[in-house]
Amino acid sequence: MATPRVDLDDIQGLLRYGYKHHVESVFLALRVRDRAAARAWLAQAPVASAVPQSTPPATVLQVALSAEGLAALGVADDIAAAFSPEFVSGLAGLPERSRRLGDTGANDPAGWTWGSGPRAAHVLLLLYALPGSLAAFEREIQAQCAPAFDAVARLTTVDMGGIEPFGFTDGISQPAMDWDGTRRMGEEKVLAYGNEVCLGEFVLGYRNEYGLYTDRPLLDPQRDPRALLPRAEERPDQADLGRNGSYLVLRQLEQDVAGFWRWIAEATHGDAVEGELLAAAMVGRTKSGEPLAGCADRGLNRFDFDADPDGLRCPLGAHVRRANPRTADMPAGTGGLVSQLVRTLGFDAAARRRDLVASARLHRLLRRGREYRVEADSTQGLHFVALNANIARQFEFVQAAWIASAHFDGLSGEVDPLLGTRPAAPGVAAADAFSRPSDDQPNRRESGLPQFVTVRGGGYFFLPGLRALRYLVE
Repeated sequence: MATPRVDLDDIQGLLRYGYKHHVESVFLALRVRDRAAARAWLAQAPVASAVPQSTPPATVLQVALSAEGLAALGVADDIAAAFSPEFVSGLAGLPERSRRLGDTGANDPAGWTWGSGPRAAHVLLLLYALPGSLAAFEREIQAQCAPAFDAVARLTTVDMGGIEPFGFTDGISQPAMDWDGTRRMGEEKVLAYGNEVCLGEFVLGYRNEYGLYTDRPLLDPQRDPRALLPRAEERPDQADLGRNGSYLVLRQLEQDVAGFWRWIAEATHGDAVEGELLAAAMVGRTKSGEPLAGCADRGLNRFDFDADPDGLRCPLGAHVRRANPRTADMPAGTGGLVSQLVRTLGFDAAARRRDLVASARLHRLLRRGREYRVEADSTQGLHFVALNANIARQFEFVQAAWIASAHFDGLSGEVDPLLGTRPAAPGVAAADAFSRPSDDQPNRRESGLPQFVTVRGGGYFFLPGLRALRYLVE
Protein backbone atom coordinates (compact mmCIF):
# COMPACT_ATOMS: atom_id res chain seq x y z
CA MET A 1 0.00 0.00 0.00
CA ALA A 2 1.37 3.42 -0.96
CA THR A 3 2.13 5.87 1.83
CA PRO A 4 -0.56 8.58 1.74
CA ARG A 5 0.48 12.17 1.21
CA VAL A 6 -0.18 14.38 4.22
CA ASP A 7 -1.43 17.84 3.25
CA LEU A 8 0.56 19.93 5.72
CA ASP A 9 -0.36 23.11 3.86
CA ASP A 10 -4.05 22.38 4.48
CA ILE A 11 -3.81 21.35 8.15
CA GLN A 12 -3.99 23.94 10.92
CA GLY A 13 -0.69 24.08 12.76
CA LEU A 14 -2.12 23.25 16.19
CA LEU A 15 -2.45 19.62 15.13
CA ARG A 16 1.28 19.34 14.49
CA TYR A 17 2.77 21.84 16.93
CA GLY A 18 2.02 22.69 20.53
CA TYR A 19 3.44 26.19 19.95
CA LYS A 20 5.50 25.80 23.10
CA HIS A 21 7.74 28.73 22.14
CA HIS A 22 4.63 30.89 21.80
CA VAL A 23 4.22 31.19 25.55
CA GLU A 24 1.71 34.03 25.26
CA SER A 25 -1.80 33.04 24.18
CA VAL A 26 -5.45 33.98 24.49
CA PHE A 27 -8.60 32.21 23.31
CA LEU A 28 -11.52 34.34 22.05
CA ALA A 29 -15.01 32.81 22.09
CA LEU A 30 -17.30 34.74 19.74
CA ARG A 31 -20.87 34.77 18.43
CA VAL A 32 -21.78 35.85 14.92
CA ARG A 33 -23.56 39.21 14.84
CA ASP A 34 -23.31 40.00 11.12
CA ARG A 35 -23.23 36.91 8.90
CA ALA A 36 -21.84 38.60 5.81
CA ALA A 37 -19.11 40.39 7.75
CA ALA A 38 -18.22 37.21 9.64
CA ARG A 39 -17.91 35.18 6.44
CA ALA A 40 -15.84 37.89 4.81
CA TRP A 41 -13.38 38.07 7.70
CA LEU A 42 -13.04 34.30 8.05
CA ALA A 43 -12.42 34.00 4.30
CA GLN A 44 -9.24 36.08 4.61
CA ALA A 45 -8.21 35.26 8.21
CA PRO A 46 -4.43 34.58 8.41
CA VAL A 47 -4.75 31.03 9.73
CA ALA A 48 -1.40 29.26 10.17
CA SER A 49 -0.83 25.86 8.55
CA ALA A 50 1.31 22.92 9.65
CA VAL A 51 4.00 23.56 7.05
CA PRO A 52 7.41 23.66 8.83
CA GLN A 53 9.15 27.04 9.00
CA SER A 54 12.82 27.73 9.56
CA THR A 55 12.00 30.25 12.26
CA PRO A 56 8.75 30.36 14.25
CA PRO A 57 6.39 33.19 13.28
CA ALA A 58 5.88 35.92 15.87
CA THR A 59 2.13 35.28 15.99
CA VAL A 60 -0.21 32.40 15.11
CA LEU A 61 -3.97 32.32 14.55
CA GLN A 62 -6.10 29.16 14.58
CA VAL A 63 -9.87 29.04 13.93
CA ALA A 64 -12.52 26.56 15.04
CA LEU A 65 -16.30 26.55 14.53
CA SER A 66 -19.12 25.10 16.62
CA ALA A 67 -22.21 23.46 15.16
CA GLU A 68 -24.22 26.55 16.12
CA GLY A 69 -21.54 28.56 14.41
CA LEU A 70 -21.98 26.66 11.15
CA ALA A 71 -25.69 27.50 11.24
CA ALA A 72 -24.98 31.13 12.10
CA LEU A 73 -22.64 31.36 9.10
CA GLY A 74 -25.33 29.97 6.80
CA VAL A 75 -23.90 26.51 6.11
CA ALA A 76 -26.56 24.25 4.58
CA ASP A 77 -28.45 22.18 7.15
CA ASP A 78 -27.68 18.82 5.52
CA ILE A 79 -23.96 19.60 5.42
CA ALA A 80 -23.91 20.65 9.08
CA ALA A 81 -25.87 17.53 10.04
CA ALA A 82 -23.27 15.29 8.36
CA PHE A 83 -20.73 16.03 11.11
CA SER A 84 -20.56 13.71 14.13
CA PRO A 85 -23.71 13.61 16.31
CA GLU A 86 -21.71 14.66 19.38
CA PHE A 87 -20.43 17.77 17.63
CA VAL A 88 -23.88 18.61 16.27
CA SER A 89 -25.62 18.42 19.66
CA GLY A 90 -22.73 20.07 21.50
CA LEU A 91 -20.88 19.59 24.76
CA ALA A 92 -23.72 21.09 26.81
CA GLY A 93 -26.54 20.13 24.47
CA LEU A 94 -27.92 16.96 26.09
CA PRO A 95 -28.63 16.22 29.80
CA GLU A 96 -27.62 12.58 29.35
CA ARG A 97 -24.24 13.66 27.97
CA SER A 98 -23.71 15.94 30.96
CA ARG A 99 -24.45 13.04 33.31
CA ARG A 100 -22.00 10.74 31.53
CA LEU A 101 -19.23 13.33 31.52
CA GLY A 102 -19.68 14.26 35.18
CA ASP A 103 -21.05 17.70 34.30
CA THR A 104 -23.53 17.68 37.17
CA GLY A 105 -23.80 19.57 40.43
CA ALA A 106 -21.18 22.31 40.46
CA ASN A 107 -20.20 21.31 36.89
CA ASP A 108 -23.72 21.68 35.48
CA PRO A 109 -23.69 23.68 32.22
CA ALA A 110 -26.52 25.81 33.61
CA GLY A 111 -23.95 27.39 35.91
CA TRP A 112 -21.19 27.88 33.33
CA THR A 113 -19.93 31.39 32.72
CA TRP A 114 -19.80 30.65 28.98
CA GLY A 115 -20.46 27.77 26.59
CA SER A 116 -24.14 27.10 27.30
CA GLY A 117 -27.37 28.63 25.99
CA PRO A 118 -26.95 32.21 24.77
CA ARG A 119 -23.34 32.10 26.00
CA ALA A 120 -22.40 29.27 23.64
CA ALA A 121 -19.62 30.19 21.21
CA HIS A 122 -20.02 30.15 17.42
CA VAL A 123 -16.37 30.75 16.60
CA LEU A 124 -13.24 30.09 18.62
CA LEU A 125 -10.08 32.03 17.81
CA LEU A 126 -6.86 30.73 19.33
CA LEU A 127 -4.09 33.32 19.34
CA TYR A 128 -0.47 32.39 20.11
CA ALA A 129 2.53 34.70 20.22
CA LEU A 130 6.22 34.81 21.02
CA PRO A 131 7.08 36.84 24.16
CA GLY A 132 6.02 40.46 23.83
CA SER A 133 3.93 40.00 20.68
CA LEU A 134 0.46 39.04 21.92
CA ALA A 135 -1.03 42.38 23.00
CA ALA A 136 -0.68 44.10 19.63
CA PHE A 137 -1.74 40.95 17.76
CA GLU A 138 -4.89 40.59 19.85
CA ARG A 139 -5.81 44.26 19.38
CA GLU A 140 -5.43 43.84 15.64
CA ILE A 141 -7.59 40.71 15.49
CA GLN A 142 -10.27 42.16 17.76
CA ALA A 143 -10.46 45.34 15.69
CA GLN A 144 -10.92 43.27 12.53
CA CYS A 145 -13.61 41.10 14.17
CA ALA A 146 -15.55 43.89 15.88
CA PRO A 147 -18.03 44.52 13.02
CA ALA A 148 -18.84 40.81 12.68
CA PHE A 149 -18.84 39.22 16.12
CA ASP A 150 -19.91 39.69 19.72
CA ALA A 151 -17.52 38.52 22.41
CA VAL A 152 -18.70 35.65 24.62
CA ALA A 153 -15.52 35.00 26.59
CA ARG A 154 -11.90 36.06 26.57
CA LEU A 155 -9.85 33.20 27.98
CA THR A 156 -6.44 34.43 29.04
CA THR A 157 -3.53 32.09 29.74
CA VAL A 158 -0.34 32.21 31.77
CA ASP A 159 3.01 30.54 31.20
CA MET A 160 3.81 28.46 34.30
CA GLY A 161 6.93 26.87 32.87
CA GLY A 162 5.41 23.42 32.35
CA ILE A 163 3.90 23.24 35.87
CA GLU A 164 0.14 23.02 36.30
CA PRO A 165 -1.58 24.93 39.16
CA PHE A 166 -1.53 22.05 41.67
CA GLY A 167 2.26 22.11 41.33
CA PHE A 168 2.95 19.04 39.17
CA THR A 169 4.94 18.89 35.93
CA ASP A 170 2.45 18.82 33.06
CA GLY A 171 2.38 18.15 29.33
CA ILE A 172 4.59 15.06 29.51
CA SER A 173 2.29 12.44 28.04
CA GLN A 174 1.44 12.96 24.38
CA PRO A 175 0.85 10.41 21.62
CA ALA A 176 3.40 10.25 18.82
CA MET A 177 1.46 10.95 15.63
CA ASP A 178 2.39 8.93 12.57
CA TRP A 179 2.92 11.81 10.16
CA ASP A 180 4.88 9.56 7.78
CA GLY A 181 1.95 7.18 7.31
CA THR A 182 4.01 4.07 7.97
CA ARG A 183 1.71 2.60 10.66
CA ARG A 184 -0.64 0.06 9.10
CA MET A 185 -3.39 -0.73 11.56
CA GLY A 186 -6.05 -3.22 10.56
CA GLU A 187 -3.34 -5.28 8.86
CA GLU A 188 -1.63 -6.39 12.04
CA LYS A 189 -2.50 -7.19 15.65
CA VAL A 190 -1.02 -5.01 18.36
CA LEU A 191 -0.18 -7.00 21.45
CA ALA A 192 1.76 -4.41 23.44
CA TYR A 193 1.14 -0.80 24.37
CA GLY A 194 2.97 1.72 22.24
CA ASN A 195 2.90 5.50 22.03
CA GLU A 196 2.73 5.81 18.23
CA VAL A 197 -0.78 6.39 16.93
CA CYS A 198 -2.23 6.54 13.42
CA LEU A 199 -2.71 10.04 12.05
CA GLY A 200 -6.39 9.32 11.43
CA GLU A 201 -7.04 9.24 15.17
CA PHE A 202 -6.56 13.02 15.18
CA VAL A 203 -6.79 14.22 11.57
CA LEU A 204 -9.91 13.38 9.58
CA GLY A 205 -9.52 11.85 6.16
CA TYR A 206 -6.64 9.49 7.04
CA ARG A 207 -6.63 5.88 8.30
CA ASN A 208 -7.26 5.43 12.01
CA GLU A 209 -6.26 2.67 14.45
CA TYR A 210 -8.89 0.37 12.95
CA GLY A 211 -7.32 0.79 9.52
CA LEU A 212 -10.49 2.66 8.48
CA TYR A 213 -11.61 6.24 7.89
CA THR A 214 -13.65 8.09 10.49
CA ASP A 215 -17.06 9.27 9.26
CA ARG A 216 -17.15 12.89 8.13
CA PRO A 217 -19.07 15.03 5.62
CA LEU A 218 -18.44 13.80 2.07
CA LEU A 219 -20.12 15.87 -0.65
CA ASP A 220 -21.15 15.44 -4.25
CA PRO A 221 -18.51 17.33 -6.26
CA GLN A 222 -21.34 19.35 -7.82
CA ARG A 223 -21.65 21.08 -4.45
CA ASP A 224 -18.03 22.12 -4.77
CA PRO A 225 -17.98 23.64 -8.28
CA ARG A 226 -14.77 25.58 -7.61
CA ALA A 227 -13.01 22.40 -6.41
CA LEU A 228 -12.02 24.07 -3.14
CA LEU A 229 -12.11 20.79 -1.23
CA PRO A 230 -9.70 17.84 -1.46
CA ARG A 231 -11.12 14.52 -2.63
CA ALA A 232 -11.69 11.70 -0.15
CA GLU A 233 -8.86 9.19 0.01
CA GLU A 234 -11.21 6.20 0.11
CA ARG A 235 -13.88 7.84 -2.11
CA PRO A 236 -12.12 9.86 -4.85
CA ASP A 237 -15.49 10.66 -6.37
CA GLN A 238 -16.47 12.66 -3.25
CA ALA A 239 -15.40 16.09 -2.03
CA ASP A 240 -14.03 15.70 1.51
CA LEU A 241 -15.12 18.51 3.83
CA GLY A 242 -13.59 16.80 6.86
CA ARG A 243 -10.14 15.99 5.45
CA ASN A 244 -7.29 17.69 7.29
CA GLY A 245 -9.65 18.82 10.03
CA SER A 246 -10.19 17.66 13.60
CA TYR A 247 -12.61 18.06 16.47
CA LEU A 248 -11.47 20.38 19.24
CA VAL A 249 -12.79 19.95 22.78
CA LEU A 250 -12.38 22.94 25.09
CA ARG A 251 -13.19 22.85 28.81
CA GLN A 252 -12.35 25.60 31.28
CA LEU A 253 -11.34 23.75 34.45
CA GLU A 254 -11.02 25.89 37.58
CA GLN A 255 -8.70 24.32 40.17
CA ASP A 256 -9.09 24.81 43.92
CA VAL A 257 -5.37 24.76 44.64
CA ALA A 258 -5.62 25.95 48.25
CA GLY A 259 -8.42 23.46 48.95
CA PHE A 260 -6.42 20.59 47.45
CA TRP A 261 -3.34 21.14 49.60
CA ARG A 262 -5.46 21.94 52.67
CA TRP A 263 -7.25 18.60 52.31
CA ILE A 264 -3.91 16.81 51.80
CA ALA A 265 -2.59 18.35 55.01
CA GLU A 266 -5.70 17.35 56.95
CA ALA A 267 -5.67 13.79 55.58
CA THR A 268 -2.02 13.31 56.60
CA HIS A 269 -2.29 15.21 59.91
CA GLY A 270 0.16 17.84 58.78
CA ASP A 271 2.95 15.39 57.93
CA ALA A 272 4.65 17.10 54.97
CA VAL A 273 6.37 13.93 53.71
CA GLU A 274 3.18 11.87 53.87
CA GLY A 275 1.33 14.75 52.23
CA GLU A 276 3.66 14.72 49.24
CA LEU A 277 3.28 10.94 48.95
CA LEU A 278 -0.52 11.11 49.05
CA ALA A 279 -0.65 13.92 46.48
CA ALA A 280 1.71 12.01 44.17
CA ALA A 281 -0.42 8.87 44.57
CA MET A 282 -3.53 10.80 43.54
CA VAL A 283 -1.77 12.20 40.48
CA GLY A 284 0.27 9.08 39.64
CA ARG A 285 3.50 11.07 39.29
CA THR A 286 5.81 12.97 41.58
CA LYS A 287 5.88 16.76 41.30
CA SER A 288 8.87 16.48 38.99
CA GLY A 289 6.89 14.25 36.65
CA GLU A 290 8.43 10.89 37.44
CA PRO A 291 5.77 8.17 37.08
CA LEU A 292 5.13 6.13 40.22
CA ALA A 293 4.95 3.03 38.03
CA GLY A 294 8.64 3.54 37.27
CA CYS A 295 10.36 4.33 34.01
CA ALA A 296 14.06 3.62 34.73
CA ASP A 297 16.07 5.62 32.22
CA ARG A 298 13.53 5.39 29.40
CA GLY A 299 12.09 8.89 29.78
CA LEU A 300 9.08 10.20 31.68
CA ASN A 301 6.57 9.03 29.06
CA ARG A 302 8.01 5.62 28.16
CA PHE A 303 6.34 3.30 30.65
CA ASP A 304 3.25 1.16 31.18
CA PHE A 305 1.49 -0.47 34.12
CA ASP A 306 2.11 -4.13 33.20
CA ALA A 307 4.45 -4.63 36.14
CA ASP A 308 1.98 -3.00 38.54
CA PRO A 309 -1.37 -4.69 37.78
CA ASP A 310 -2.72 -4.26 41.32
CA GLY A 311 -1.74 -0.61 41.71
CA LEU A 312 0.81 -1.18 44.48
CA ARG A 313 3.10 1.52 43.09
CA CYS A 314 0.64 3.67 41.15
CA PRO A 315 -2.91 3.32 42.54
CA LEU A 316 -5.51 2.07 40.08
CA GLY A 317 -7.54 5.24 40.49
CA ALA A 318 -4.65 7.72 40.07
CA HIS A 319 -5.29 10.49 37.59
CA VAL A 320 -2.60 9.56 35.05
CA ARG A 321 -3.70 5.92 35.12
CA ARG A 322 -7.29 6.87 34.39
CA ALA A 323 -6.39 9.43 31.71
CA ASN A 324 -4.19 6.89 29.87
CA PRO A 325 -4.12 3.39 31.38
CA ARG A 326 -1.53 2.35 28.75
CA THR A 327 -3.30 -0.95 28.17
CA ALA A 328 -2.56 -3.19 25.20
CA ASP A 329 -4.80 -5.25 22.95
CA MET A 330 -3.42 -8.32 24.74
CA PRO A 331 -2.07 -8.33 28.32
CA ALA A 332 1.62 -8.99 28.80
CA GLY A 333 2.56 -12.68 28.63
CA THR A 334 -0.19 -13.64 26.17
CA GLY A 335 1.90 -13.48 23.03
CA GLY A 336 1.84 -17.20 22.25
CA LEU A 337 -0.95 -18.83 20.27
CA VAL A 338 -1.96 -21.17 23.11
CA SER A 339 -2.02 -18.44 25.75
CA GLN A 340 -4.05 -16.20 23.45
CA LEU A 341 -6.55 -19.01 22.86
CA VAL A 342 -6.86 -19.71 26.61
CA ARG A 343 -7.42 -16.03 27.28
CA THR A 344 -9.92 -15.63 24.42
CA LEU A 345 -11.99 -18.57 25.72
CA GLY A 346 -12.10 -16.96 29.16
CA PHE A 347 -10.07 -19.55 31.09
CA ASP A 348 -7.35 -17.15 32.28
CA ALA A 349 -8.61 -15.40 35.42
CA ALA A 350 -5.63 -13.07 35.60
CA ALA A 351 -6.18 -11.99 31.99
CA ARG A 352 -9.87 -11.38 32.69
CA ARG A 353 -8.82 -9.05 35.50
CA ARG A 354 -6.52 -7.14 33.16
CA ASP A 355 -9.32 -6.96 30.57
CA LEU A 356 -11.31 -4.58 32.77
CA VAL A 357 -9.79 -1.61 30.94
CA ALA A 358 -10.09 -1.16 27.18
CA SER A 359 -7.11 -0.96 24.84
CA ALA A 360 -5.65 2.54 25.19
CA ARG A 361 -4.62 2.98 21.54
CA LEU A 362 -8.27 3.40 20.51
CA HIS A 363 -8.90 6.26 22.93
CA ARG A 364 -5.91 8.60 22.75
CA LEU A 365 -6.18 12.40 22.92
CA LEU A 366 -3.85 15.08 21.63
CA ARG A 367 -3.72 17.73 24.36
CA ARG A 368 -3.04 21.38 23.65
CA GLY A 369 -4.22 23.00 26.90
CA ARG A 370 -2.91 26.12 28.64
CA GLU A 371 -2.92 27.16 32.29
CA TYR A 372 -4.63 30.37 33.38
CA ARG A 373 -4.73 32.69 36.36
CA VAL A 374 -7.16 35.55 36.94
CA GLU A 375 -5.66 38.03 39.39
CA ALA A 376 -8.93 39.94 39.89
CA ASP A 377 -10.63 37.04 41.69
CA SER A 378 -7.61 34.81 42.40
CA THR A 379 -8.98 31.94 40.32
CA GLN A 380 -6.71 29.64 38.37
CA GLY A 381 -6.88 26.44 36.43
CA LEU A 382 -6.52 24.88 33.00
CA HIS A 383 -8.08 25.60 29.65
CA PHE A 384 -8.20 21.94 28.65
CA VAL A 385 -7.90 21.55 24.87
CA ALA A 386 -8.05 18.12 23.24
CA LEU A 387 -7.92 17.24 19.55
CA ASN A 388 -9.48 14.01 18.26
CA ALA A 389 -11.18 12.63 15.16
CA ASN A 390 -13.97 10.84 17.03
CA ILE A 391 -15.43 12.72 20.01
CA ALA A 392 -17.45 9.74 21.26
CA ARG A 393 -14.69 7.14 21.05
CA GLN A 394 -11.91 9.40 22.26
CA PHE A 395 -12.76 12.37 24.50
CA GLU A 396 -16.16 11.16 25.74
CA PHE A 397 -14.92 7.62 26.34
CA VAL A 398 -11.91 8.80 28.33
CA GLN A 399 -13.99 11.28 30.33
CA ALA A 400 -16.99 9.03 30.99
CA ALA A 401 -15.53 5.50 31.18
CA TRP A 402 -12.21 6.34 32.82
CA ILE A 403 -12.21 9.78 34.49
CA ALA A 404 -15.79 10.06 35.74
CA SER A 405 -16.51 6.35 36.29
CA ALA A 406 -16.88 5.18 39.88
CA HIS A 407 -16.05 1.61 38.75
CA PHE A 408 -12.90 2.12 36.68
CA ASP A 409 -10.66 -0.97 36.69
CA GLY A 410 -12.84 -2.77 39.23
CA LEU A 411 -12.86 0.06 41.77
CA SER A 412 -15.94 1.06 43.75
CA GLY A 413 -17.01 4.45 45.01
CA GLU A 414 -14.10 6.30 43.42
CA VAL A 415 -13.88 8.76 40.55
CA ASP A 416 -10.80 10.64 39.40
CA PRO A 417 -9.28 12.11 42.59
CA LEU A 418 -8.48 15.39 40.81
CA LEU A 419 -11.20 15.85 38.17
CA GLY A 420 -14.02 13.83 39.72
CA THR A 421 -17.46 15.23 40.47
CA ARG A 422 -18.74 14.36 43.95
CA PRO A 423 -21.48 13.18 44.00
CA ALA A 424 -21.07 11.74 40.51
CA ALA A 425 -24.74 12.28 39.59
CA PRO A 426 -28.07 13.21 41.23
CA GLY A 427 -29.43 10.38 43.33
CA VAL A 428 -26.13 8.51 43.26
CA ALA A 429 -24.00 7.96 46.35
CA ALA A 430 -21.02 10.29 46.54
CA ALA A 431 -17.93 8.76 44.94
CA ASP A 432 -15.61 10.60 47.29
CA ALA A 433 -13.00 7.95 48.15
CA PHE A 434 -9.45 7.23 47.03
CA SER A 435 -7.68 3.96 47.80
CA ARG A 436 -4.02 2.96 47.81
CA PRO A 437 -3.49 -0.82 47.65
CA SER A 438 -0.89 -2.54 49.78
CA ASP A 439 0.51 -6.05 49.52
CA ASP A 440 1.13 -6.59 53.25
CA GLN A 441 -1.69 -4.67 54.96
CA PRO A 442 -5.25 -3.50 54.31
CA ASN A 443 -5.69 -0.91 51.58
CA ARG A 444 -5.37 2.67 52.72
CA ARG A 445 -8.62 4.39 51.78
CA GLU A 446 -9.20 8.09 52.10
CA SER A 447 -12.81 9.23 52.14
CA GLY A 448 -14.62 12.53 52.08
CA LEU A 449 -12.66 14.01 49.17
CA PRO A 450 -14.12 17.39 48.21
CA GLN A 451 -14.32 18.51 44.60
CA PHE A 452 -11.04 20.11 43.55
CA VAL A 453 -11.84 20.99 39.90
CA THR A 454 -14.96 22.72 38.60
CA VAL A 455 -16.00 23.13 34.97
CA ARG A 456 -16.69 26.80 34.17
CA GLY A 457 -17.34 26.56 30.43
CA GLY A 458 -16.55 24.73 27.23
CA GLY A 459 -17.65 23.52 23.86
CA TYR A 460 -17.17 21.16 20.93
CA PHE A 461 -15.63 22.74 17.84
CA PHE A 462 -14.55 21.69 14.36
CA LEU A 463 -11.00 22.71 13.50
CA PRO A 464 -11.29 22.67 9.70
CA GLY A 465 -8.62 22.26 7.10
CA LEU A 466 -7.77 25.58 5.48
CA ARG A 467 -9.52 24.66 2.24
CA ALA A 468 -12.60 23.50 4.16
CA LEU A 469 -12.67 26.77 6.10
CA ARG A 470 -12.72 28.74 2.86
CA TYR A 471 -15.47 26.47 1.50
CA LEU A 472 -17.64 26.85 4.60
CA VAL A 473 -17.53 30.65 4.54
CA GLU A 474 -17.82 31.08 0.77
